[in-house]
Amino acid sequence: MTSLRKLNEKYLAGEKLVVLTGYDALMSSLLAEAGVDCILVGDSLSNVIAGYSNTLPVGMEQMLWHTQMTVRGAKGTPVVADMPFMSYEISREQALANASRFIKEGGADAVKLEGGKAVYPVIKALTEAHIPVCGHVGLQPQSVLTLGGYSVQGKTEETAKKIKEDALAVQEAGAFAVVLEMVPAALAAEITSLLKIPTIGIGAGPHCSGQVLVTHDLLGMTGNKLKIAKRYAELRKEALEALSSYVSDVKKGLTPSEENSF
Repeated sequence: MTSLRKLNEKYLAGEKLVVLTGYDALMSSLLAEAGVDCILVGDSLSNVIAGYSNTLPVGMEQMLWHTQMTVRGAKGTPVVADMPFMSYEISREQALANASRFIKEGGADAVKLEGGKAVYPVIKALTEAHIPVCGHVGLQPQSVLTLGGYSVQGKTEETAKKIKEDALAVQEAGAFAVVLEMVPAALAAEITSLLKIPTIGIGAGPHCSGQVLVTHDLLGMTGNKLKIAKRYAELRKEALEALSSYVSDVKKGLTPSEENSF
């Protein structure tokens, strides 16, 4: 039984699906041990790991490298790799070539790409080539320049209708799941009831089939406090305290001690 089949069985059984981001073997091993259902190698690594202000700069080689690392630590937990900006928009052939690299070279179980009706032909082509695809509608971070920033989508009747149509198109194209990002909770609940595939929410309320967050946000490793991400730890604060203590001990000649010497 494949890991994605197990994921679908949990969905059909009514179990909430837990997805978190992982970018390397250490983090993915922790996520696997914690019991997450799926690990997303998000292009959010552009922000979280590389320090960029958005997801646009990261490319195929960086995403492949981090996917390989993540898969090595995932211990059988399914891994979905984000297809980065401009890796699937140019042509069907480009999309197939890049998606296949995530499967063959990266070891991923599936890929994720942003868009609804506009990317129907791409999703259809990938799924017909036996490459599992997760869709992504609502706020699409790779469209930040045209959107003018990050804000809740689907607040008007017209935009809500478009998001519903996009989600249905993603399902019809053959996607096994769809991420709903930054949409009103009521709209996410309606879409979830319409679809026969799991909806994975991020900033989309509690009624989705599952939830995804950037792991570094919930662990308090970043300096930003986001409305969509409940903090479960303050690791940045703890790390700074530990590092500052080490700096102080070295300056004072307190470390390495006799215990740490040969």
